[in-house]
Amino acid sequence: MNHNTINPFAKRSASIDASGAASDAPVTILQVLPALGGSGGVERGTVEIAGCISKQGWRSLVASNGGERVYQLQRAGAEHFLLPLHSKNPLIMYANITRLERLIREQNVDIVHARSRAPAWSAYFACKRTGAAFITTFHGTYGAGNAMKRAYNAIMAKGERVIAISAFIAGHLKQQYGAASDAIRVIHRGVDIETFDQAKVSAERVVHLAQSWRLEDGYPVVMLPGRLTRWKGQTIFIEAVAKLGRADIRCVLVGSDQGRSGYRKELERLIDRNGLNSVVRIVDHCEDMPAAYMLADVVVSASTDPEAFGRIVTEAQALGRLVVAPDHGGARETIIEGQTGWLVPPGDTAALADALRTALNLSDTERQAFAERAVETVRQNFSKDAMCAKTLRVYAEVLADHGKDVGA
Repeated sequence: MNHNTINPFAKRSASIDASGAASDAPVTILQVLPALGGSGGVERGTVEIAGCISKQGWRSLVASNGGERVYQLQRAGAEHFLLPLHSKNPLIMYANITRLERLIREQNVDIVHARSRAPAWSAYFACKRTGAAFITTFHGTYGAGNAMKRAYNAIMAKGERVIAISAFIAGHLKQQYGAASDAIRVIHRGVDIETFDQAKVSAERVVHLAQSWRLEDGYPVVMLPGRLTRWKGQTIFIEAVAKLGRADIRCVLVGSDQGRSGYRKELERLIDRNGLNSVVRIVDHCEDMPAAYMLADVVVSASTDPEAFGRIVTEAQALGRLVVAPDHGGARETIIEGQTGWLVPPGDTAALADALRTALNLSDTERQAFAERAVETVRQNFSKDAMCAKTLRVYAEVLADHGKDVGA
């Protein structure tokens, strides 16, 4: 167990005083999610908001099944409680109601913020028992192929406030789950401007990455980041590059196959069949995405299904990169067509090839103008600080509803 993870089944933690009561704080927020491993938006958002809560002077708690990001919570001033919230086993989910009820009471939790379905079901009933406020963040569209699945998903629309990570998701909430407009708050995912800043990415980092990926100097680079899974559109990207018909560029698919070796081999065959072995290469997951973006002249999203938000597009724009994305989902909210990037019909390889051609043919002056507009757009509308401020305002709204005015 990580040293800063509290096991609620063991002795009371240091955060509880000798009388057994939770330490005083003006507000205590508990975020719940399955686990804290990986690099997904749920995990990243949880850690980021945990830090914002602490900076506000409030008490920041997180309950999950643990993971590699737990140490980041400690650095952010939050406390972690180890609970089996990753499980979808109905018996464990039912037992988690009591576990969360105990945690809420012992730690004097004011708000429980649920970020995933299984822990949300347990948290919903724990809040009913304790009177704590219950809010949710709706991170994606979720699969809803049958009535049972839709009912399972619907918990994410039952918060006193429901945070939608894009206007696209807000519309989905209303259409598919009948969520009330006055309960929904659109808060876009935030880019860490300190991390995704051209001035903070050293030339050494970029050169090191170029060497490890065997990218030759003097070639424009087109990059598609994203795990290797069919809906991310890698096949569409490869076919668009084939239609582009240029051998004087280098195209990089950045992402792990996560065990999908069959799909990776399919992509390799498609590259070979189109005579692109010298042009397109597949590299694994990258830990230094700011340097990866800085290597690229154009960053592409080619997802066939709408992205709930699509952080690749905003991160790349924050670094002044040219972006091309499908004209659906969150990209419609983060790209200003023809000014910060280009939107193309989803799955249209010819349109994607045309957009790549336009981007690659920009003059240096035109490219600089795109970069300046993109950076300013992200800083004004999609920063982590903006996301945190808006989330804290939602917490304050809910606290006021429960008779606790914190003036945030």
